[in-house]
Amino acid sequence: MAGTAVCLGTFTAVKTLWEVRIHKINEELQKEKEFRQRLLLVWEERAALAKLKEKVINEGGRAILRIEEEEWKTLPSCLLKLIHLQEWQLHRTCLQKIPQFIGRFHSLVVLDLSRNSIESVPKEIGQLTNLQELLLSYNRIKSIPKEISNCINLERLELAVNRNICDLPPQLSDLKKLSHIDLCMNQFTAIPSALLNMPNLEWLDMGGNQLQELPDAIDRMENLHTLWLQRNEINSLPETIGNMKNLSTLVLSNNKLKNIPACMKDMTNLRFVNFRDNPLELEVTLPPCENTDEEEQQEMFGIDFMHMYIQESLKKTG
Repeated sequence: MAGTAVCLGTFTAVKTLWEVRIHKINEELQKEKEFRQRLLLVWEERAALAKLKEKVINEGGRAILRIEEEEWKTLPSCLLKLIHLQEWQLHRTCLQKIPQFIGRFHSLVVLDLSRNSIESVPKEIGQLTNLQELLLSYNRIKSIPKEISNCINLERLELAVNRNICDLPPQLSDLKKLSHIDLCMNQFTAIPSALLNMPNLEWLDMGGNQLQELPDAIDRMENLHTLWLQRNEINSLPETIGNMKNLSTLVLSNNKLKNIPACMKDMTNLRFVNFRDNPLELEVTLPPCENTDEEEQQEMFGIDFMHMYIQESLKKTG
């Protein structure tokens, strides 16, 4: 029995020794694996950084990162090595996400990520206080963070053809330099209140949405000179539109308008209007033009048509 106990003790000791050795070997193998992975990441980052550096050009005194039609679904953190960049121009790269570290690029003046697959905008974008242009058209964005209102130098905002945006944060009215906004082909059912509180707004495109009417307060956009509202469901225009004395271009084609308000005859700065493809109640025929050039101009601008329509409408009601 004593011999059996000794054998069992020896076996247990040997088994324990081997288990310790195997554990140490496994630890060493794991450490080596982790080291190789870190080394691989380092090399991948170096390769990515080298590739990114090849895409940087100097144009007009700016350092620009320009990538066209290359697959970059995500942007590596090594991009922070190029913190001096003043413009990003990334088009058709399949980019799915704007990195949170975007806020550290304080020198950015233009951020152009159009024609990608971006689904959201990080709030860190509000840290770009020198940003003048934010171009995010042709993506999959559904909402805009209120932090964009911190981009105090923003002049141009383009969100066209995201198809799912239906409102803007009211805080965007704090952007006093914002003069150009493109929101066409989204899901807006009304003009956002933020826009009505932007007296310096000059150019607005809200074509291809679901607008049914314009607000009475539309004349608060007093510096607006270009307004695109084609392909909506607008069925009437407010009388206050006549107060928009700086408006020179107004496109209302493909809506549901039945009449043109008489107040528009006083909009003396209008140079281009388009009422084509609306179910207007009156049939107005313009007098024949003396030459082809005048006829083409008449068709293009529609100013003569508008005035003739208003004149006939007043006769009918008078």
